[in-house]
Amino acid sequence: MQTNLRNRDFISDLDFSKEEIETILDVAWDLKRKRALGEPHAYLRDKVLAMLFFFSSTRTRGSFEAGMAQLGGHAAFIESRTTQISHGDTEKELGEIFGRYFDGIAIRHVDWGIGNRYLNLVAEASRVPVLNMQCEKYHPHQILADLMTIMEKKGRDLRRKKLVVSWAYAASYLKPISVPQSLILQMPRFGMDVTLVHPPEFALMPEIVEQAQELARKNHASFEIISDPDGMAAACEDADVIYAKSWGPLMTTTDPAEGKRIQDQYKHWIMDREKLARGKDDVIYMHPLPADRDVEVTSEVLDGPHSVVFDEAENRLHAQKAVMALTMS
Repeated sequence: MQTNLRNRDFISDLDFSKEEIETILDVAWDLKRKRALGEPHAYLRDKVLAMLFFFSSTRTRGSFEAGMAQLGGHAAFIESRTTQISHGDTEKELGEIFGRYFDGIAIRHVDWGIGNRYLNLVAEASRVPVLNMQCEKYHPHQILADLMTIMEKKGRDLRRKKLVVSWAYAASYLKPISVPQSLILQMPRFGMDVTLVHPPEFALMPEIVEQAQELARKNHASFEIISDPDGMAAACEDADVIYAKSWGPLMTTTDPAEGKRIQDQYKHWIMDREKLARGKDDVIYMHPLPADRDVEVTSEVLDGPHSVVFDEAENRLHAQKAVMALTMS
């Protein structure tokens, strides 16, 4: 067990080593057990977490807020538009001042080319840990919950397990690329064979892909990219885990209208029973939610016996509590 996590920032998935991630998961399972048994675990009594949102949330806000309460502390919800951030407060002011008011600062900021830089500048000025509730590059707490869920379903040894990270069509809006990027960074560290599949216009950031390839090589895992207009079904063959969700063509265009035009060419990229059946008999389907029902994924799959999306959502609570307990105590 690693014990040097106090006061550490968690902005990128790689901010913690593989061994430190394993420590976080060990603590998460212990906290999950304590909650199931009703055992008090107020490790953060009298601690306060600032939760600053530039982007709306359901699971992220709910899980961080509930988690702090269960740990004996308090979470302060702060919506950026209700503050002076738009009238002069810079990242330095926020880090310096919130770092004196609070015991941790959690931020969700997914604006392209802005969010990740914002978090890092706040962290530079803050005397307390900064936690990434999602930026345009990374969604590390979601992926901790994903890893926890996969291990619960497939065992702690994930070597040679096949994970398919697939783009899927969504009609609602052009979603961030942070979830697939965090998945391809974190999962190869645990030996998973990753197949990334998407239409040609939906590539991820080249530097993230290069890091994923190097991590796969280092951990004796495979990393394959299928960039094909009709590659979704074939990629699912013999999968242990299928993680199919939408993201925007942000490496192709950041114009919403052009992005929507491109996206609408691929309405057939829906996760359905036929594609799921190409996986192994015990394949699991994952999605961070919210999903566009019967557009991105069929209700038959989302609500079916292979879906673990609600266990996955619950594990956001436990994984985040572990991070907060270890960094803010």
